[in-house]
Amino acid sequence: MSFLRSGSGKPSAINLVFIGLMVISVLLASYTGKMEAVTQASVDAAKSAVQLAIGLIGIMALWLGLIRVLEAGGLMLTLAEWLKPLMIRLFPDVPPTHPAMGAMLLNISANMLGLGNAATPFGLKAMVELNKLNPFPGTATNAMCLFLAINTSSVTLFPLTIIGVRAAAGSTLPAAIWLPTLAATTVSTVVGVSVAAWLGYKDKDYAESFSQSSVPKPKTSQEEMETDIEEDNGLDTEEIQNFDHLLYTPGLLSRLIAWGIMGAFLGAVFYRGLNSENYWEFIRSDFLAHWLLPGLMLLIVVYGLGRGVKVYEAVTEGAKQGFDIAISIIPFLVAILVAIGMFRASGAMDEITVFLSPYTEWIGLPVDVLPMALLRPLSGGGAFGLMSEAIERDPNSYSAFVSSIMMGSTETTFYVLAVYFGSIGIMNIRHGLVAALLADFSGILSACLLAQIFWGG
Repeated sequence: MSFLRSGSGKPSAINLVFIGLMVISVLLASYTGKMEAVTQASVDAAKSAVQLAIGLIGIMALWLGLIRVLEAGGLMLTLAEWLKPLMIRLFPDVPPTHPAMGAMLLNISANMLGLGNAATPFGLKAMVELNKLNPFPGTATNAMCLFLAINTSSVTLFPLTIIGVRAAAGSTLPAAIWLPTLAATTVSTVVGVSVAAWLGYKDKDYAESFSQSSVPKPKTSQEEMETDIEEDNGLDTEEIQNFDHLLYTPGLLSRLIAWGIMGAFLGAVFYRGLNSENYWEFIRSDFLAHWLLPGLMLLIVVYGLGRGVKVYEAVTEGAKQGFDIAISIIPFLVAILVAIGMFRASGAMDEITVFLSPYTEWIGLPVDVLPMALLRPLSGGGAFGLMSEAIERDPNSYSAFVSSIMMGSTETTFYVLAVYFGSIGIMNIRHGLVAALLADFSGILSACLLAQIFWGG
């Protein structure tokens, strides 16, 4: 069965998952008479995967362009320096001042703020940078697996979209899910980080191969890091670190204009808040939901202006990466989304739900929420639809409360895995899937337990 094994000689988790989904789908459909539905699902899923990847091009081009402004202005290095003690402990194989550090921090920050569209390009940028330090092309490093676990279990400070759905449906306390969601994502993050770190440490074969590879241990100074990248990875250091062509010497006027623009924006926030019926309601429902993302974009542009970055040139240069990355993930998205679509159409998901339903009450999971819990790691859109249905049916019900917390404290693991690893051609994902799924499971379990604690009836 060598076709089930990765280049390192060990079974590949994603291969087993893909084959399992396909085999179960076809065999079950052949016995239940759902072969037509499975056939249609495979075609629809393949089309959806390509459409999804193409739809990402614009978003990724925009945000990777804005990331280049931050890179040229030096914010990535600044962020890495601020959090160097923590990041060094979490990612000992990544040089503290490497661009991957800054990109990972921005991804984590965007996820914490609920900025899903902004977080994905940051995460893809981080994976691209991490791959430049990878001594084994096609195999995930410990840093990649840990970053994936953090990304799929990221602490969520503001589950804005879900609160908005609850408010629109007429929930009396739409923001009641905030604290339990924060607690549940904290638990899932701790579990994901712990499992990824432990499995990475236990993988002695990888550690031995890494120590014997041509890539030396991480450097701590900027000069050593640049030499390390240039000599050991065959990359042009100037291409990665030198942004002189995007910089000019900013005068006092540029800095004053930058501060003036930010002052004007903050003044607008203050003005709109004072003219609303309730200032804090404006901050919660309007500012956090609609102002935060444009505000972040403005902040990046103003930062570039104050730092002497040629903003337009930087944005267009960075945006070029978005096209290449979006196209490169199409094969991986097609494979995993087709397998998931066939699995759902075959009725396998329904059979699992029926089998598990007698046991779900033990952990406080309503039977009608179980399909969403099972679907969440496979399909974000499908899970969101089931959550929305529960909220629309009765926005003040316990089922709506549980599903809302669960949606905010879990992630579409297989989609994230396909996009992030697929963007850099990783086939052997090692323990990345296990750590991410355990983080998801802990998020689901925590959501159920915390819902019982915080439920007010």
